[in-house]
Amino acid sequence: MRPIGVAPVALLGATALALTAPAATAHAAMSREAPSATRPIVAPSVVAPGGQVTLAARGCSKTATAGSGVFDSITIPSGGTAAATVDWDAKPGTAYEVTFICNTTPTSTAKIRLTISVGNPTPTGSTTIAPRSVQGGLGGIGRMSSAEVVGGTALAVVATTGTLFVVARRRESRRH
Repeated sequence: MRPIGVAPVALLGATALALTAPAATAHAAMSREAPSATRPIVAPSVVAPGGQVTLAARGCSKTATAGSGVFDSITIPSGGTAAATVDWDAKPGTAYEVTFICNTTPTSTAKIRLTISVGNPTPTGSTTIAPRSVQGGLGGIGRMSSAEVVGGTALAVVATTGTLFVVARRRESRRH
């Protein structure tokens, strides 16, 4: 192959690498962040005094605890849920903060509001949590490691370079 034919292939490879490097850098920065990926769930988010809520700490790989001024501290198993009964003396119309603590290293904390409604308490058996579903978005499986990002980028560069090499060889063979 002539040197002039190699230059476009090398330029394309360098461009592909330059375009994917910011994504790899952003992904590496996200994976270094503290595991604040705990997504607290309180269902229902509005409950009457004496009612029951279901608590979950999605994204926490270990047990979590949840506490509020309107119920005792509750331990939530990893990937599971726990029920808490709101105190009868909770003030109607007030929003209370529920603090979730994920027992990972380092500890991750997340907060969500629980509003006390005016009226009869919700029956303890009527709280329903939808089954856990696939989390959509970018992939739905979970976070990719830096090695996976680099490996995918390398495969894309190799495939593009190989395709351009084959096209260049065909053009050369047609000229003769």
